[in-house]
Amino acid sequence: MLEDKSQELTLISKLGEFGLIKHLTENFPIVQNSTKLSIGDDAAIIDPENQKVVVSTDMLAEGVHFNLGYVPLKHLGYKAVVVNLSDIAAMNATPTQILVSVAVSNRFPVEALEEIYAGIALACNRYKVDLVGGDTTSSNAGLVISVTAIGLENEEKIIKRSGAKPNDLLVVTGDLGGAYLGLQILEREHSVYLANPNMQPEMEGYDYILERQLKPEARTDIKKKLEELDILPTSMIDISDGLASEVLHLSDQSKVSFNVYEEKLPMDETTIHTADELNLNPAMAALNGGEDYELLFTISPSDFDKIRNHPDFTIIGHATEEGQGNFLVARGSNQLIPLTAQGWDAFLNKE
Repeated sequence: MLEDKSQELTLISKLGEFGLIKHLTENFPIVQNSTKLSIGDDAAIIDPENQKVVVSTDMLAEGVHFNLGYVPLKHLGYKAVVVNLSDIAAMNATPTQILVSVAVSNRFPVEALEEIYAGIALACNRYKVDLVGGDTTSSNAGLVISVTAIGLENEEKIIKRSGAKPNDLLVVTGDLGGAYLGLQILEREHSVYLANPNMQPEMEGYDYILERQLKPEARTDIKKKLEELDILPTSMIDISDGLASEVLHLSDQSKVSFNVYEEKLPMDETTIHTADELNLNPAMAALNGGEDYELLFTISPSDFDKIRNHPDFTIIGHATEEGQGNFLVARGSNQLIPLTAQGWDAFLNKE
């Protein structure tokens, strides 16, 4: 759990709830002009200055979303922030503040929470967001982290899931499937360790996909890139539950259908090689794996020339009329395979 297990650990009860909150949050700086009152009062005050406030929240629960057998606490704190900032980025807004609530059992010392909040601090610094509140409480069921993210944007620039039109182009940022394959490697090596603690984990060569799983990044950079290209997406969503699931969300909210081309799915070489090693279909990892935290969006066909050769974007399909069905166009054969939501579902999946 902690890198230095030789140090004397501090019981949470020694600090108490309010002392713990102060201890964990007193060194977080305020960098956003919209933050008018932060931690220390009954509630924070945020002044959006004529912009719309965009709010999202996500919860990570031990045994469901993460396994502390191989997830470092510092990485967990960082990831808990990033997954929420990704939702703000998916609205084409700029993240500005977060609130963090932690439920923790008495098997965790203060030093464990210090590690989590060190990761939170790294994320706040990386993305220039303010920690303005939250809560801590006891838990009888392991560690739970809940983060609420706040962002700001002018109303006319906010992108929803509901604006796609037939013939719009379907575009994805970055590459897909890496986080899922990273999880498979972590699970494999953890199983080997449990069977024989003397066995050294085989992690060499998997750096990229392990980072995609343990330390993902929110694509807050995409907003500026699209502005530079003079492109305003017609709809947008982040890829947290697998590409297929997110395509179906856009289809449902926009009342259109989609064709996605298998040969266009962007994947890193490490992802492809690892899938082959594990006898998995890399395209299925991209479609159903989840946790890539890239952005999926639609644009007008008139914007095709602006984006087609850009290294950060891949056109993977297009929208069709509502009711025509959502399909994967198979590589080589042009066979139409119905898209189904087989991605992450917290009520069905457990780490």
